[in-house]
Amino acid sequence: MRTAWHRSGRRLKRKTAAVLAAALVLPLTALVLGGAVADAAPARTAPAGGFEEVFVDSSMGPIKVQIQWAARGGTAALYLLDGLRARDDRNAWSFETNALDQYRNDNLTLVMPVGGQSSFYSDWYSASNFNNQPVTYRWETFLTRELPAYLATRGVSRTNNGVLGLSMGGSAALTLAAYHRDQFKFAGSLSGYLNVSAPGMREALRVAMISAGRYNVDAMWGPPWNPAWLRNDPFVFAPELAGLSMYISAASGLPGEFDRPRTPIDYVNTGSAIGLEGLALLNTRAFQVRLSSLGIPATYSFPSNGTHSWPYWSSELFKARGQILDTLNAW
Repeated sequence: MRTAWHRSGRRLKRKTAAVLAAALVLPLTALVLGGAVADAAPARTAPAGGFEEVFVDSSMGPIKVQIQWAARGGTAALYLLDGLRARDDRNAWSFETNALDQYRNDNLTLVMPVGGQSSFYSDWYSASNFNNQPVTYRWETFLTRELPAYLATRGVSRTNNGVLGLSMGGSAALTLAAYHRDQFKFAGSLSGYLNVSAPGMREALRVAMISAGRYNVDAMWGPPWNPAWLRNDPFVFAPELAGLSMYISAASGLPGEFDRPRTPIDYVNTGSAIGLEGLALLNTRAFQVRLSSLGIPATYSFPSNGTHSWPYWSSELFKARGQILDTLNAW
């Protein structure tokens, strides 16, 4: 009996020690594992102010994106789209205008994707064969899936955004907003080509895209009879814009306060800017009539002077600021 008692006591002591060890180890294990999960989880709070350049994975490869974070960590964002001659090192909004200063103290993140020359920020049918393009453009996919997914890990909303662009980026902004209404509440077009399937426009774009990087327009939306041309024409898909907050602008093309040509090349560039803005004005006025016929309101700005150039677009961005901040509740 005594031997059995000792044996039972030893077994009880061993079980008690095991339970105590488990009681000590399990909380520590939970603490360690809990810390590892927390560290691996993506950040959900947007940085409060500051400027950053990041590379975001896409089907086209890593895409550089310049970001100015909302001043007080807000979740709203404004995508700023470049023009036809978009560069691969910087988005021109970041250095050709004072956009960063305009919105530095606002609770709105500026998102400036880099690259996309002659892309119209669209998903192309194939890579351009004129310039041996290594990958097929997939800009709509990037701007509406891959980039928002990344920004969400930094605390930016997937649904409270605006998109604004100039020239090529103007029509692209309206296209993106029309087909992705869950993402964009505001769209702005400055000197945009808003009737790209109008007579003569395909030929004009063909010439322009060859000039800007030797891109083949047929690789973008196919031949003139392809439905993709209509899908990407704001004049055609205008009914899809009902209820969207819009700022639409184009100047007269007449030289204004920012046009001061001095050298021969200055006069050539100014002449080109006059012609391009005149064409943008015709497209934009046609688009205005189209929206009016549908009973769809928008804010319009048609300055009496101004050419197809950055100082005028910087000014128009500032004019749109109040509407953008009101729409996105980002003051």
